[in-house]
Amino acid sequence: MSQALFRIDRIPRLSRLSWLMGLYAENYGHLVRLFAPQQLKAGTYSSRIGDGLDLRLDVIECHRYTVELRMTYDLCDPVTGEPDPSAYVRLYGDARQAEATHCYVGRRWQDVVGMYPPADELISHRMRMNTFLGKWLEYLAERGHGVATLHRIDTDAAVVRRVPSALEH
Repeated sequence: MSQALFRIDRIPRLSRLSWLMGLYAENYGHLVRLFAPQQLKAGTYSSRIGDGLDLRLDVIECHRYTVELRMTYDLCDPVTGEPDPSAYVRLYGDARQAEATHCYVGRRWQDVVGMYPPADELISHRMRMNTFLGKWLEYLAERGHGVATLHRIDTDAAVVRRVPSALEH
């Protein structure tokens, strides 16, 4: 009996932080497969599949190892007039992680949990945001969004042009 208990004690436990890092890695994989954002230039992109819910992808900043972007539908919240739902995502290419930094305009983690939240509350909030992001990315893939449906929006001329996929090069 003591040997059985000893074996159970040796099974490693996954901490909440480890679980969160796993979510970041899964979200990175989903996002890279869907839109290859590390290959996009800063600007606004649209993914249309003909269902009336066009996805908007704003590539805010591109750095050597980091891409910052916002994903949203072309829907506005009737109260704020801002796009909703919305997720701001930071993609870390070197670490192969994608982190949802906040999921609503003006709702950073500080707005939700305060400036000095306990660590477990902050991790719980980040887990909820990144679980939402993962489910949203899976939904987008199931609906047919991807590199093939992604078009760059030229905001100056209001012209939409197709983004060449990596397979065409």
